[in-house]
Amino acid sequence: MPTSDWMFSLQEIEASLPAADRAMRFSYALRHGSMKVGLYAPRAQDTQGPHAQDELYIVIRGSGEFVKNGQRRSFAAQDVLFVEAGAEHRFESFSDDFASWVIFWGPSGGDA
Repeated sequence: MPTSDWMFSLQEIEASLPAADRAMRFSYALRHGSMKVGLYAPRAQDTQGPHAQDELYIVIRGSGEFVKNGQRRSFAAQDVLFVEAGAEHRFESFSDDFASWVIFWGPSGGDA
């Protein structure tokens, strides 16, 4: 976990991820009110489903394809992806080094 409640490093959060042999690799770094920041680094397959809050992914490293509500787009490091609450989405064909910050915020059902 982070050594601070307001600042953390990628290395700190990576150290808190589940073992590399688990497909769902996620760890929260920070929570404040309705906002949560985490590190998402799945391996082999992304098995997540829709979320109750709006979210942003900020790709740290890696590349692949992102599918949201049936639309497919290529992504790479430094790209930012927005997913509204309730949207079907997943990462596909991503590289072995893929990692992304994910930020959730707002009310259940998303901002209007």
